[in-house]
Amino acid sequence: MSFVLGLSAFYHDASACLLMNGKIIVAAQEERFTRKKHDSSFPKKAIQFCLNEAGINISSVSLIVFYEKPFLKFDRIVDSIQKTTPFAFNFFRKVLRSWTKTKLWIPVVIKKQLGYEGEIIFSEHHESHAAGSFFSSPYTDSAIVTIDGVGEKACTTIGIGKDNKVTILKEQYYPHSFGLLYSGFTQYCGFKVNSGEYKLMGLAPYGNPIYKQLILDNFVSITEKGEITLNLNHFSFEKGESTINTTFCNVLGKPARKPDEEMNPFYKDVASSIQAVTEDFLITLAKYAKEITCLDNLCMSGGVALNCKANGELIKQKEVFKNIWVQPASGDSGTATGAAYIGWYHYLKNERIIAKDSLQEQVYLGPSYSSEEIQSLLGKYAITFRKKSDDILCHEISSYLENKKIVGWFQGKMEFGPRALGNRSILASPLFEDMKQHVNMQIKKREGFRPFAPIVLKEKAKDWFSNCEDSKYMLFTFESDKEERIPSCIHEDKTARVQTLHQEDNPLLHQLISSFEEKTSCPVLINTSFNVRGEPIVASPLDALKCFFQTDMDVLVLGNYIVLKTENFENIPAELTNIQEYELD
Repeated sequence: MSFVLGLSAFYHDASACLLMNGKIIVAAQEERFTRKKHDSSFPKKAIQFCLNEAGINISSVSLIVFYEKPFLKFDRIVDSIQKTTPFAFNFFRKVLRSWTKTKLWIPVVIKKQLGYEGEIIFSEHHESHAAGSFFSSPYTDSAIVTIDGVGEKACTTIGIGKDNKVTILKEQYYPHSFGLLYSGFTQYCGFKVNSGEYKLMGLAPYGNPIYKQLILDNFVSITEKGEITLNLNHFSFEKGESTINTTFCNVLGKPARKPDEEMNPFYKDVASSIQAVTEDFLITLAKYAKEITCLDNLCMSGGVALNCKANGELIKQKEVFKNIWVQPASGDSGTATGAAYIGWYHYLKNERIIAKDSLQEQVYLGPSYSSEEIQSLLGKYAITFRKKSDDILCHEISSYLENKKIVGWFQGKMEFGPRALGNRSILASPLFEDMKQHVNMQIKKREGFRPFAPIVLKEKAKDWFSNCEDSKYMLFTFESDKEERIPSCIHEDKTARVQTLHQEDNPLLHQLISSFEEKTSCPVLINTSFNVRGEPIVASPLDALKCFFQTDMDVLVLGNYIVLKTENFENIPAELTNIQEYELD
């Protein structure tokens, strides 16, 4: 057996991925084990999980690949600071401390933390994104587009993948970053940078894009090749203080919204406007990628590739690319997979293995727990439970859903990446108009405007969502005229971020939704991540128990074990009921 370990760390969403003979067998984010959302620390717990799951120790790993080149990144940071001296002096002191302590000495850190004595190599950041996308795709050749905040120097790249090789063709360099532009508007609308960008996307349909031209006139210009130029007078990210400054706010005519301030229509219109700019930019860039590669397939990665509404607009452009693949873990967590692929294909020069487009191979890569482990945990805390066969379980849980109960659904291997895709999910019926507000406020403890994604049986998807294509990973939006039938999972713009479910990918969940359809004539459920605001998605049964007892969920399903809130009101240990405070995103 040949094992390659890919690592991402020290910026955000640290993660580890293990390849065995060129195939991903396990991958996980550090945040799931430390319970610190977007944890950037060295992913020691995630690495140990990967090794344990493979049944090996670190000496069995023949190659470790780090997801970026620290010296290149440090050079860019120092160069940027020099340009803004003396304004960035305090920023420089902080940077110098963190970089000279750990970030410049990655091999030393790896060897010290893991006791590793083998070979360590480095990929470039955007190369890792591109490899993670292409080598996880079902294509033998493809154009590749990566868009994020910044790697070492590149912010947007166009590449090409063919067989076992990824090549970057075009690069746009820092500070002219579309990802940082979007983050600027994230901050302006009162959300946390590098965390709340998806909230900005969710807010956009509530407004109108009346400031789109103002943005193009004042903040960014975009060429026909998808090249952008930011007006840096309105941004402060080079000084390390803030993404935006007072002149940014002056152009828009209002101060930046405070995080807990009431959301008024103005900020909804701003969100709608930057979303419209994003959609136009992505289509423009894709057209140029098509022009220079002349290929029919497109792979995408980077944080901006998680903008499912923009992806939904792009997928309509059939004259551009016939097929589009977005890496399920498109953010920095997914660069660990790309780094591992770079090691296997570029460095070790192995022949290409075409990945299957299956949830098991792409995202169900985290820890799982046996029935014995679950029952032992329930016994430890004296939890009242019932164990059921698959058939009876699905029949009972679908009845609870039909009757407006909220279900925590914990099954099998944890998902890798930002989405809960049916193994660490909160499920609810989409048939009730007030369900969205209830789940947002009472379960997730988050803003009421946030949308919920529908999960639908693949064979019924086109009956409920217009022109719906296969969308296993919740990375595209599709329109729907079924708002009256499923009001709580259709967004303000009549679209939904759809997950299509194949029976072979998750048989038990498919059976549950089929049972729900038998009772309601609706093959759709709300599927949202099993966590509360600020908390990473639950990883273990203990995490699930805590989240369940600290929210208004009605039913918890751990494997084949059913726990009802009504049967467990009394004598629940404080460890499960004491509400844990998480840093809000």
